[in-house]
Amino acid sequence: MAAISVSLIKELRERTGAGMGDCKKALEAVDGDLDKAVEKLRMDGAAKADKKAGRTAAEGIVAVASNAEAIALVEVNCETDFVAKGEDFRSLARDAAELALDQRPAGIEALVALQSGGKSLDERRRELVGRIGENLTIRRVEIVTAAGGPLVTYIHPGDKIAVALALKAGSEDLGKDLAMHIAAMAPRAVDPASIPAEVVASERRIIEAQVAQEQAEEAEAGKKPKPAEIVAKMLDGKIAKFLDEQTLVGQPFVKNDAYGLKSDAKVREVLAAQKAAVAAFVRLAVGEGIEKKQADFAAEVAAATQV
Repeated sequence: MAAISVSLIKELRERTGAGMGDCKKALEAVDGDLDKAVEKLRMDGAAKADKKAGRTAAEGIVAVASNAEAIALVEVNCETDFVAKGEDFRSLARDAAELALDQRPAGIEALVALQSGGKSLDERRRELVGRIGENLTIRRVEIVTAAGGPLVTYIHPGDKIAVALALKAGSEDLGKDLAMHIAAMAPRAVDPASIPAEVVASERRIIEAQVAQEQAEEAEAGKKPKPAEIVAKMLDGKIAKFLDEQTLVGQPFVKNDAYGLKSDAKVREVLAAQKAAVAAFVRLAVGEGIEKKQADFAAEVAAATQV
């Protein structure tokens, strides 16, 4: 087998981004053929990506790209915050957001199939898995389009939470304050009409069961049962409270002091006072909905030391 020169290893590293040791091993395996070494590294990287695909990736960042017409948010995940701070990881996330903004893919499968630098985003992801040794996922993509008013983004320090907001009417400054409110308070939808009917129906069933239990407990205590119309009003009041808590317009605005309103004024009152209206928003927080595996360090050490 011919000796593998340092210059050849360096050239392979520049072409693939793989580590020096991996480049040397790949070249040795193919007798110094550079093109075959590139192919081998790609195949090895794909195999590593498949092997690590089952590992929990709940860290990462939300990347944002925007222009006058739309804002794209893309969540890209990894296993550790250390990797999330790396430039290779962040470059992949930024490119994914820019492609989402430019191409407007219908969903995540369409996004990862888009080409970036002569490769699909998913190919780039798999190669990066092979280099860094962690599972990576391009998990979610959301696009918010302009609706006649300002388009606003808010990115919380650390890039773990990002908000895209489209106003139908209103000022950009108000939009920024609303985006910060959304980041902090995590409303589910703009208004009650935007909450799915099945969600409201499910909550009503839960509340009805709670009220029935309260009524039964009062009866057992010898108290007179509430009239049906009073019970109905209680149910409606609890549903209204639920909808306020879940929607942007129903929540107390976090920056009321800046608009001369009482401290408990709700967002709908701010919008009315400012002659503003919200068309849509998206809030992405890294790892939400992912069940993180809790590490038991003592157990891991004990297992590692067992003969």
